[in-house]
Amino acid sequence: MGMRLTLTFPVEHTPSGLHVQAATTAYYCSSQFRDQEVGGFDRCTSPMEAILCPDAEQSMYCQLLCGLLHRDSVDHVGTSFANSLVRAIKFLQHNWEEMCSDIRTGSLSGRITHAPLRDAVILRYLRGPDPALADEVASECAAKPWDGIVARLWPRARCALTIVTGSMAQYIPILRSYCGGRLPIVSPCYASTECAAGVNLRPLDPPGRASYALLPNIAYFEFAEIQPRDEETPTVDGDGDPGEMKLVDLADVEIGRSYELVVTTFAGLYRYRVGDLLTVTGFYNATPLFLFSGRHDVILSIDHEKISEEELLRAISKAIELHLGPLGYMLSGSTAIADISKLPGHYVLFWELTNARSNHVVGDIPDQTVMENCCSTVEECFDQMYCKIRQRANITALEIRVLERGAFDALMDFFVSSGASAGQYKTPTAIRSKEAMMVLEERVVARFFSKEIPRGSLYDDYVKK
Repeated sequence: MGMRLTLTFPVEHTPSGLHVQAATTAYYCSSQFRDQEVGGFDRCTSPMEAILCPDAEQSMYCQLLCGLLHRDSVDHVGTSFANSLVRAIKFLQHNWEEMCSDIRTGSLSGRITHAPLRDAVILRYLRGPDPALADEVASECAAKPWDGIVARLWPRARCALTIVTGSMAQYIPILRSYCGGRLPIVSPCYASTECAAGVNLRPLDPPGRASYALLPNIAYFEFAEIQPRDEETPTVDGDGDPGEMKLVDLADVEIGRSYELVVTTFAGLYRYRVGDLLTVTGFYNATPLFLFSGRHDVILSIDHEKISEEELLRAISKAIELHLGPLGYMLSGSTAIADISKLPGHYVLFWELTNARSNHVVGDIPDQTVMENCCSTVEECFDQMYCKIRQRANITALEIRVLERGAFDALMDFFVSSGASAGQYKTPTAIRSKEAMMVLEERVVARFFSKEIPRGSLYDDYVKK
């Protein structure tokens, strides 16, 4: 029996009235899922009423509670994506005492108000007080730190099953900590919004090096060859039209080469550029295996949102134009990070400002309201996916950290000392190196956060143009 934590989200609507929902939510709410024993969900600890509950907090509470009630029967723990598993463990960290009280007394917390869910848990799961189980769970949860907590709470679990490709790879270190040394992290499949593409035929490989076999009966796969300019900015051979790119078939890819995936699907997509960059690592019999190596033109991502360099630079320019330019400020340096040191994560922009009137930075920082408006404007320029995730609190408020004068000169010195060419150096639009981030962090003089939940109004205005 598996503890598979699954959430659905309410249907939303575009201004024209079209329904918008996650592909997984559409599937879980369909009759095909509800009326059939599909995908092993009939053999998991979560009641169907919890999966379909519209309140994410009530759903997560009950799914974790049911998993604890069956802790000795759970043979694997899983979520669709790694960030969801990390959020679930954080949720458990804040609510385990209340769950232990429910187990001890054989009653359900008053926070669960969704009637179908409440009835299902009380009638089928809480079968009377169990103080012994409550003490076992409390003993593990009270122990600090929480290293290995997943393996300790579910001692018969053989793996943590969750997708760790792409932006999810950044959660591997924290998952390793939670799972301890003996519980492997298995990334079972490679999937995208366009199609579920491949499976991991070597599930015990380290998650960061997992390779996937694409299944040719799911879609027709072609591959645009990548011509690397440098480590951070590979380019597609040809321009943006797939019809003018050099494409190769699945049978013709070569070991060691990198490609951008292009799909033609049964749903009607024709030679659609998925944007995923795949590297051929070997073959399983005659089937090529692909390592997910990144996204084309994506520089920031925490959850399922994808922020391109163009989108970020456009957002920054808009904020400067609206709020700082009229006051005489100019941006003399900028870079960004996706910060997940605390969860939920958030985007951080590092800005070095120069005032055209005084030509110095220290002691001449725009007031708090101006900088908070800059934060809000940047977020308003991001697309609807980012806004929806912010509204669900899976990403927290964007932050701008203002730097002292000369901070970006110090950043250049760091990269040059690390081997970059001084003559070819360009300030990166986003950085991933912790050492590079610390160079800037040591020079932060002020921090500001967005005070509003974005609606994507400025992004919509741009699209209309």
